[in-house]
Amino acid sequence: MRFTHSEEQLLIRDSARSLLAEHATSRRIRAAMAAPGGYDASLWHQMAGELGWTGLAIPERFGGAGLGWVELCILQEEQGRRLVASPFLGTVALAAPLIGAAGSEAQCAELLARIAAGKARIACALTGTDGRAGVAGVAVELRAGSDGGFVLEGTSDFVIHADSADLLLVLARTPGSPGAAGLSVALIPADAPGLTISPHVMLDLTRPMSRVTLSAVPVGREALLGAPGEAGAAIGLALRCAQVAVAAEALGGAEQVLEMTVQYVKQREQFGRKIGSFQAIKHRLADMMVQVEAARSASWYAACVVDEQGAELAEAAAIAKSYCCDAFYDCAASAIQLHGGIGFTWEHDAHLYFKRARASATLLGSPAWHREQLAQGLGFGAAPVPVF
Repeated sequence: MRFTHSEEQLLIRDSARSLLAEHATSRRIRAAMAAPGGYDASLWHQMAGELGWTGLAIPERFGGAGLGWVELCILQEEQGRRLVASPFLGTVALAAPLIGAAGSEAQCAELLARIAAGKARIACALTGTDGRAGVAGVAVELRAGSDGGFVLEGTSDFVIHADSADLLLVLARTPGSPGAAGLSVALIPADAPGLTISPHVMLDLTRPMSRVTLSAVPVGREALLGAPGEAGAAIGLALRCAQVAVAAEALGGAEQVLEMTVQYVKQREQFGRKIGSFQAIKHRLADMMVQVEAARSASWYAACVVDEQGAELAEAAAIAKSYCCDAFYDCAASAIQLHGGIGFTWEHDAHLYFKRARASATLLGSPAWHREQLAQGLGFGAAPVPVF
């Protein structure tokens, strides 16, 4: 089967690539790393408020463009190429599908419309301090309050762009509930009483993360998405969609480091010859190209499965997330080696791609964790090795 993008999808890709080539330069990326919130506010305003990227995959009845996950992953791929620092992933690729899957019609109408209009930045508190992936990693507890409502207790770590969010979506469980049972999704303002946000210094400075501590944070019934304790299936679906989006971003990063490396070896001379003419260099580049092409197939297929609501989504998401992140990491490491001495310097962007690749690999489940999920899904049982 030959998969190609439609004319409309190609226009989305070309316009995104053109915009980001101009406004997501290396200089602006480095400036965003030091800016409040760790992102480029003017670029975010363009993407969200002017171009409507945040509403691309949101249904028209909620104020979006009504397109699908393939189109959203095109944007993710292009942002991965430029290492764009923005709340896009957390708000659009994680919070939006979580709201759509768990929320009521009224909640979706309110919250998704705000996302589509670029008027909300939402951070998602998914896991505890150990960073475990999947629903098993939910550590915050939702307890009954004295006034008939609820309170949130616990700590959620590695929350993307929590320090610049307007709202937080917190995954929480009924005390003592196992796995996917007893899970709820709570929406709270970023300035809620009892909420403390502590930014981390992360390896990947283009994607800031924070620790969110909740101490008796009050939650009304209306702030829970759907019925209390029954959000397990919705959370699982939203996480798989987000994993596909991260895979697309990793694909874009792998494509970019391959292209920048090819350009470099065409210019760098050694022993009177372009180093790209050396057989060992050609072999390394060929290996990188094979990884990129295989990652592209896995990413595009998984995005199609999301749109078609296929039964194989869990399998497709795990394959895409694990392979694309491995490909990005390997290609970024090879790019540093093939750039030689300059590839190890702070001034060159190679290290930024390498750090993003390493951080993305652990985000929403490491490649080893996803392969373990695949093995269990195929009936091979639990592996005797750690999955992190």
